[in-house]
Amino acid sequence: MSLDFLSAFLIGLAGAGHCVAMCGGITTMLTSSIAGERKLNFSLLLSYNLGRISSYAIAGAIAGLTGSLAAKSIGDHIIWLKVIAAVFVILLGLYIAKWSFLLNRVEAIGSYLWKYLQPFSKRFIPVTNIKQALGLGAIWGWLPCGLVYSTLTWSVASADWLNGALIMAAFGLGTLPALLTLASGFAFITTTLRSDIFRTLTALLLIAYGGYSLMIALQQIF
Repeated sequence: MSLDFLSAFLIGLAGAGHCVAMCGGITTMLTSSIAGERKLNFSLLLSYNLGRISSYAIAGAIAGLTGSLAAKSIGDHIIWLKVIAAVFVILLGLYIAKWSFLLNRVEAIGSYLWKYLQPFSKRFIPVTNIKQALGLGAIWGWLPCGLVYSTLTWSVASADWLNGALIMAAFGLGTLPALLTLASGFAFITTTLRSDIFRTLTALLLIAYGGYSLMIALQQIF
């Protein structure tokens, strides 16, 4: 299972450009002080990310519990969940490389829930304290995202609520480098994480890992 944690972390890291696009605006906002001065406010930034990763972990726990219930119902057929998870990793690699956008359709499904949650985020803006930052992060963790949904399939396949939560927590930690370097002003690192070369290399690694996982799962079936 440790390999799943590492894979989830790498998925978060590989999606640097996507994470910056989705959450970069809020991260930039949190680097400002209460008075509006442009300076780094790590307490708010870390609280926001803690709230966001906590929501990922909760979603992972729910997914893992769902997989556990499915395993009790379908028995050995649970291996098909691993097949689906492997396929999603391949699709994620294609998505990150911008070679296929099938995951956009999956994101569209999550938009139905998001339209009800998003209005609550306005209650925490402008962010002036840690509680508001935690609340905003907790809500933003449910933003429709192909990276999140792809990783959630691994939580389902784990068939365990704790492992599901830890997989998503590992994913959340993987997203931190891009967002923290953006907030800290390390333009070189942020630019590297968003570069075409980095994106293509990580996409190829994800596709290769997804293909390997798919092969192993199919061998267990047949």
